[in-house]
This record gives sequence, structure tokens and C-alpha cells, in this order.
Amino acid sequence: MILHIDMDAFFASIEQAVNPRLKGKPLIIGSRAGKMRTVVCAASYEAKALGIHSGMQSRYAFNICPNLEFVAADQAKYIWTSEQIFRLLEGFGFALNYASVDEFQMDIRDYPEPFKLAREIQEQIYANFNITASVGIAKNCPLAKLASKINKPKGVAIINDANLKEVLSLAPLTKACGMAGKTGQTLMAQGLKTCWDIYLNLPGFFGADENPGKFEEPSEDEISRRPKSISHSYTLPNALGNPIVIGAWIRVLSEMVGERLRRKNLTARTVHLWLNMPDKGDFLAQKTFAMPTNDSYEIYRKSLKLMAGMPKKCHKIRALGVTVSYLECQDYLPLLIEERRREALIRAVDGINARFGDSSIFPAQVILTRK
Repeated sequence: MILHIDMDAFFASIEQAVNPRLKGKPLIIGSRAGKMRTVVCAASYEAKALGIHSGMQSRYAFNICPNLEFVAADQAKYIWTSEQIFRLLEGFGFALNYASVDEFQMDIRDYPEPFKLAREIQEQIYANFNITASVGIAKNCPLAKLASKINKPKGVAIINDANLKEVLSLAPLTKACGMAGKTGQTLMAQGLKTCWDIYLNLPGFFGADENPGKFEEPSEDEISRRPKSISHSYTLPNALGNPIVIGAWIRVLSEMVGERLRRKNLTARTVHLWLNMPDKGDFLAQKTFAMPTNDSYEIYRKSLKLMAGMPKKCHKIRALGVTVSYLECQDYLPLLIEERRREALIRAVDGINARFGDSSIFPAQVILTRK
């Protein structure tokens, strides 16, 4: 048996909890600070009731509601809250997974009172964070996720063999995971209207009946095999003094480090830069950042910030290296819409390079290292 815990309007609810002045008001969270030049990445239930939704241009949202409250997204705050909720849920003693930054899946096996447990989880979350969650209960993860959407907000719903047909027949197709966009529109054009239609026409979409969803915590052996750091270095044929070309080499190494992180499904918080100067010795710098990443460009940008700490006089560089550490499993998808698009782009480039050879697609800046 799986409990799917889905936070209600997570980003907006956190901002309303932090700033009580926002409670009960239509609120949007913007991907960037400019409130009229950004995208809605989250909306409070008061804003959703007006027809405002994530992915909408903020200027359209303000056309709908000129008195809309606006807060720029604070990713560190949302991730910290998510991590604290995860720790709270771990205290219940069941196997636990992230489904996303605001969704958690708990395998309660044959626990005899799942509804009571769900209510206790809701109460604990509200007592500790002053935000609410909805909980779905079912025999596998896809059905439990669907159940969590049925009685939002602050609801608990159970899908079992006795009510499966009734619940799925009442749930519109768009409630199913991945069906809110073009895929759902295509299926509706083919005559599918409800989740029961999906169940009948797409076998396995809601999980195999004979194989209820279960998951295990990573073993100590798996954790011990996880690398502590990932690095790449290079010794140049001749010492270079051109900072633009040196930056291009740092980009090359950052691309290699980022690709290895993504291949291992890891992210890193700490970036370390090493530069060897024949006339000056080694320059070493590192910094730990609040936001983990496996984006090669972000690693490159952070490495350049570290390089800015070098002495003002430009010394020639003979060798250089980029290392990342403080590694973590990539447990959930990026928070913001732009980041999700960036993630999809990076995965597409990785796929092309894996199929057609490394550097089939590469940043134009890298050409400077090939002269």
C-alpha cells in the first residue's frame, strides 16, 4: 500500500505561512523578480479560483486580477522546507521516496489503518510548517498519486479494488499524471474522457494489478559506492595567458564533470577550481552553494566566480582542473518552469552525444580550445 503525500499549492502556501499578510489573498510566485516580465511558477488557491495557473505569463495573470500579490521564487526556501518535511515523514518509520520537491511516496505495506495514518501525517505537517497536504492511498504509486488529487486541498482519498471503477469513472482524464497537456488533448480527441477510459485502453498506465508498487531505501553498500567527488583536469601543451581561452578550457572541463554527474543521477553543491601557474604556483579555490546542480553551464559559471579571486595580474596557466563534491542523488525534478525546460534540453543534448559520439553537440565557446 502506497501513501502519496502531495503538498497543497506548495510554493504559494510557504510564502503565505512566512508572511501572514498574504493569507487568503490571490498570490502568484514568479520565476524571476520582474513581476510583469516573468512566468507564473505557482499560484495560491485564491488565484487558481480566478483562472490563474502555473505556466501563464504574469502580465496575463495581472490582467485577470490587478490586485494580485506577487513574490519572486525563493528556491532555497522551498527546497529547505521540502527536506524538513521529508525528515518529518521519515520519523513514521516507513520506506520513503521523493516523487518531486512537493510530493512524497511512503510504502506502508500492510499497515492496518492507512486513513488514520494519513490524517496524522497531515496534522504533523500543518503543526510544524503551517501548510497543508493532500494524501492519496492506493495499491501502487500511479493510483496513489491520482488519489491525492481527488479531494484537494487538505483531502484524503483511497482507491481500492472495491471503488476503482467508480473513482476512475468520475475522474476526468486530465487528472492523470502527464495528461494535462497535449497528450491528454490527443487522447480526448480519440474519445477518451475519464481515467477509467485510460485504465481500459492503456493497460499498465496505472500500474500492473498483480504487482503493487513497493520500493526500498538505498542500501548502505549502494551509498558507500557513491563517489565522493567528480573531477577533470588538463595539462596544456603551452602555458596560456589569454583569460578568454582559459575560460574556454574551464568550460570544457565543466561540461565533462556535469555529464558524469547526470549520468550517475547526482548533483553537487561544492565546486573546486585548480589552476597551475608556472611562475606563481597553484591557485586553489572552492565554494559550497545552497543550490545543488549538475548543469555544466552552472558549474562553469561558478568556476569563473572562483577564478575571479585570483591576483589581478594575469598569470599564465599551464594546467587546470574542475572538481565537484558534496554529492547528492537527484531526487526530484527542477522547481521552476524555465529550469525544467533547461533540464529537458540538457537531457536531449546528452542523448544525442551518447548516440552519435561525445561532442556531437557542444558549446560554441569550446572551439577556442581547438585552435
